[in-house]
Amino acid sequence: MPSTTRSVPVPGGALHAVTEGHGPPIVLAHAGIADHRSWDGLVPFLVDAGYRAVRYDTRGWGRSTTDDVEYSNRADLRAVLDAFGIERAALVGNSRGAMICLDTILESPDRAIAFAWVGGGIGGFEVEPSPDELALFDRMAAAEEACDGEAVADIDVALWVDGPGQPPTRVPAWIRDLVHEMDRPLYDRDRIMGTSLPLEPPAIDRLGEIRLPVVAVVGALDTSVTLAASTRLEAGVAGARRVVLPDAAHMVGMEAPERLAGLIVDLVRPLGTWA
Repeated sequence: MPSTTRSVPVPGGALHAVTEGHGPPIVLAHAGIADHRSWDGLVPFLVDAGYRAVRYDTRGWGRSTTDDVEYSNRADLRAVLDAFGIERAALVGNSRGAMICLDTILESPDRAIAFAWVGGGIGGFEVEPSPDELALFDRMAAAEEACDGEAVADIDVALWVDGPGQPPTRVPAWIRDLVHEMDRPLYDRDRIMGTSLPLEPPAIDRLGEIRLPVVAVVGALDTSVTLAASTRLEAGVAGARRVVLPDAAHMVGMEAPERLAGLIVDLVRPLGTWA
C-alpha cells in the first residue's frame, strides 16, 4: 500500500508522520507503550473503506525526536494536520493517544469532526485500581526506580497487552513482541522525552463541551481504570456511544483491527466528505 512519510517540524523537535490512502482524513494517535506501527493492522481497512489514514509518532516516541523542552501535545497534533493540509479530521486515539485527541478537541474544536476513543484515559479522571492492577503498578514503579527498562517493558506487556490477570498466551506472540520492541527504548537512560504541558482546566471538567460524534471503544479485559473511564466518557459526552469488545484488552487496534475499523467507519460514514 503506497504511503508518504514526512518529518513534521515542531518547536524543539520533529514528528515522524505517515499518510496512506485517499479520501476524508482520519488521524491516529498511538498508545504510550507503542508508536505508529501499532496501527499497521488497522490502516488497510480504513484505506479500503475510502479514507486517508494519517498516523504519527508523538514527540519522544518512535522515530520522533525532541529537545529537553516543554511542549504541547495538542499543538503537535495540529502541526501534523497542518503539514498534510488537513483542516478537520476524524481523530482516533488509543490510551495516551486518546487523551491527546480528547484534549485537542477541547482546545481546538474546529479541527475535529468525530472522535474514536480507544482504551483511553481522561485528563483529571482518577479512580482506584484493583488490587491486582495496583500490584503491577507497584512493580512497575520499582523497576523504573531501578532504571530496569527491560523489566518495565515486560510489566507493560503483561498489564496492557495480556490484560490484568490474563495469561501471556492469550494474544499472539507477535503482538507481545512488537509492543515490547516499541516500548523498551522509551526507558533508555539517554532518551530525551521533553515535558508535555497538560490541558488546563483538565478534560474531566469539560466533557460537556464536546459537540461531535464520539464512540468509546474498550476491551472487557482492559484495566478497571480504563473501563471506568469509558463509562465516564459515555456519561459526560452528549450522544457518545460505548462499545465493549469482550475478548480484547488495551491494544484494541492490534488485537481486533477489523472490528475497530468497522466501528470507526460506522462513526464517520454518516458525515460524508470533509477535509
